[in-house]
Amino acid sequence: MHKEGIKGFPYYVGIDSLDEIATKDDKVCVLNIVGGESRAVTPVSHVYSGGNIVFGTSPGRSGQKLKTSIGDIPVYNSVKEGLDAGHKFNTAVIYLPPSGVKDGVAEVVRKNPDLKKVIILTEKVSVKDSRIIRAICQPNGIDVFGGNCLGVADSWKQIRIGGALGGNNPEESLLKGSVALFSNSGNFTTTIAVYLGTEGWGTTTSISSGKDVYIQYGPKEFTHAFHNDDRSKAAVMYAEPGGYYEHGLEFDKPVVACIVGRWKAKLTKACGHAGSLAGSGDNAVAKEQWFMDYFGVDDIYTPENPVFSKKGAVVINIAHIPEALTKVMEANGIKPDFEPTGDLSLKCWMGNDQGLKLPKELDVPVVEAMAPYNEQIDAINRQVGVQFPRQAMKDASGGSMMDPKTQVTRVHKVSILDASKKNLEENLVFSLMKEYPTDKATKLANLAFNSYVNMNGDVALAAADGARAAENSPNTVLASAISIIGKGRAKKAIATIELMTETFQHDGIEDPFSGGDAAGKAGSLSADQKSVLTDGDEAGAFFDRAKKLGGDSVFIKFLDAATGGKPSKDAVLGAIWATVGWNGLMRKKISKLTMGELPWYSLVFSAFVGASVPAAKHSADSFCGVKTDEIIDNYSFTETAFLALIGKKPTEAELFEFSVLLGLIISNGPGTISAQGAKGAVSSDGPQDPARVQINKGFVGMLTHTGFAHGGNGYEAVAFLIDQFKNAGLKDPSKEGHGIDLKALATKYSKDYADYKKREKAAGNIDYAKVPCVNHPVFKGKGVNYDPREQFVSKLFKEKGIYNVFLDFYHNMVESMFETKVTKNVYCVNVDAVIAVILLKMVWGLYNDGKISDAEVESAGFTTFLFGRMIGTAIEVDDHQNRGRNMDTRTAASKVSYVG
Repeated sequence: MHKEGIKGFPYYVGIDSLDEIATKDDKVCVLNIVGGESRAVTPVSHVYSGGNIVFGTSPGRSGQKLKTSIGDIPVYNSVKEGLDAGHKFNTAVIYLPPSGVKDGVAEVVRKNPDLKKVIILTEKVSVKDSRIIRAICQPNGIDVFGGNCLGVADSWKQIRIGGALGGNNPEESLLKGSVALFSNSGNFTTTIAVYLGTEGWGTTTSISSGKDVYIQYGPKEFTHAFHNDDRSKAAVMYAEPGGYYEHGLEFDKPVVACIVGRWKAKLTKACGHAGSLAGSGDNAVAKEQWFMDYFGVDDIYTPENPVFSKKGAVVINIAHIPEALTKVMEANGIKPDFEPTGDLSLKCWMGNDQGLKLPKELDVPVVEAMAPYNEQIDAINRQVGVQFPRQAMKDASGGSMMDPKTQVTRVHKVSILDASKKNLEENLVFSLMKEYPTDKATKLANLAFNSYVNMNGDVALAAADGARAAENSPNTVLASAISIIGKGRAKKAIATIELMTETFQHDGIEDPFSGGDAAGKAGSLSADQKSVLTDGDEAGAFFDRAKKLGGDSVFIKFLDAATGGKPSKDAVLGAIWATVGWNGLMRKKISKLTMGELPWYSLVFSAFVGASVPAAKHSADSFCGVKTDEIIDNYSFTETAFLALIGKKPTEAELFEFSVLLGLIISNGPGTISAQGAKGAVSSDGPQDPARVQINKGFVGMLTHTGFAHGGNGYEAVAFLIDQFKNAGLKDPSKEGHGIDLKALATKYSKDYADYKKREKAAGNIDYAKVPCVNHPVFKGKGVNYDPREQFVSKLFKEKGIYNVFLDFYHNMVESMFETKVTKNVYCVNVDAVIAVILLKMVWGLYNDGKISDAEVESAGFTTFLFGRMIGTAIEVDDHQNRGRNMDTRTAASKVSYVG
């Protein structure tokens, strides 16, 4: 240290060598020592440095002590009080708030003539105050570091003054070596030191300069001290945009410059450090060029493009610093300080590819973490399935969301437009698994669903028939049946899936179709455990079919081995759903709760379809006139649902249209009446004790919250279309050559409607009948309006070569309504029309031949809605049971009103 200052500087600089930055002789006073940041950092610095902090100040805290493992640090009200107590120091560390930094520095300078260094950790000290601080310290022979820095450290002496350089274990991060560090970023100072170790380089002195607008100890001061430090053979400089501190530097030793922040070039407001906002000619690219000009290189150093000289290299990624330094040092004939420690390859302690097939360069292997994190991670990994934090779920959902602009709902982040391309069984599995099943899993799901559709002799079917005989609506009829599909029906299958989960959950099996010691696990079961798999009706052909479709499943093999090939039907149902759900459980897509209740959901889904037709269509060996074995072996569940509604197996085109129809109905988000009914049912049971939640009751909640206005309203459009086409001679609505002049038909209706509307208005009736399924509160106001959901379906059908005369008529009608001046612009055909036209097309032949009545068409339309909404209900029930709180859907008294 030199009282008069170093020659060659037009201002005071007292430090001639980096060796003088942090020494054993430095004694430290910390201002605001018991503040939030200092309280955590200062004890580490004190211990690492062998006890270099003599006291700290904090007004009103005199007499307190900051405890450390090598002794307490006394606290005083002021610097004067500490000095009067006999303590001496030459370095002050400032942790004061921005507005107090100037006065704090003034106090410590005024009271202590022995002061030589001030280190300011405070961020965003004003430029004005920074200038005053400099004006105070310069004539008093004091070097200032910061503000907004993390202090300084010396690896050779094991001294740290100021902030958290080296982290909580500086002895592990700041390894002794030959490289000096100067960095605008405090945290990156430590990171760079650690990274250097991977190429065998250690550090001498590390300086966190800070990056407020005003940097007190800058690159020029560092460069001078670096040149005079015999320990330092090279330097790494990390710089951000803003300021000319690095301009015009010259070095007589190798340097690697890391310049970051190209992305900040267009910013007009500082982002990150207050001083990292570039002005004129001091952005990142300009600083890169300053260093490249000095080093005599024409490009940035990267591993793929290693551009460097003996003088140095410029990098823009801190991960490239170690390699660049090694190349530069090799050019100078200088070897690393020690053997490399570790490497910079990505070492994932945890990983989950979520079932994606990743390319090799992205498929990073998981490695064991260092202690004690390895034990913590192992404990987490042994937690099977996802676990959601509980929260109030009123008007909220983790499973569905409608976009208010497009009116398109997403379920599990998949648009219902995309979901409409999937069939019913795929969407039912997706509703609970949160991903679509494989072909093999889909076949097993079909087996589970179709095996329970025939409800001959079931009291649930009798309840539905009783409700049907009393002239209840389809939703009420189904509610009567679903109410009886309680947990008792599924408990043996649930017990099976829980036994299988407990048996295999820690065996590392992700794919149930590969791996797993089925025979060994089966042999270790107790008699009581085996009885879980055999209690009840023997599976017989059901198990044979399961083995045929999924015989390589570890759970089906386990079931076979444990029961001698004679499991109960309930156990087979459990094994099927253990197989379908396992991958999602292991990848934490679903919870153990959801996994265990999959058989219950499965029985509910089957009952929805089974109970939708009267008992007369169920017999001991057939359903809707088709042999039950034929359905189980050769029908998809979508085809079975179509059979229940229409009475026949669908054609390929009908199957596609029916699947689209069901997909479009899945959900309109958690705010719809039907979703609120389902969520309210779960909420009232109390999901915080999830075992008490009745899954079937959740579906009943949906069913009781549908009705003729919500669910049955599609019949209005069907009735409207029937009225338009009943005398038109339409035979086949799927044939484009139908021979009907749709334009004329639409124009006639539009003129008739114009006359009707005029009469009603003249009579003062403002509640005249509206044309169903045209116009929309969101998609309106333009010259020609479109519902994007309807457009999606129209385009999809066109691509598939599917024609629908009723949809074609709707498009003609909205144009004719505009041409006849019924409307001021061309209305959109909304998505409800799509639902109506698909349904009517499916039943037109039967209706036209007099085989089904208007009431049956209405019932089919309503039931179709319920089949689609069954998928969305499963999503909401499962989501609310896993996330919700007890009675969280209720409305606070302050939010309701009384109407007199």
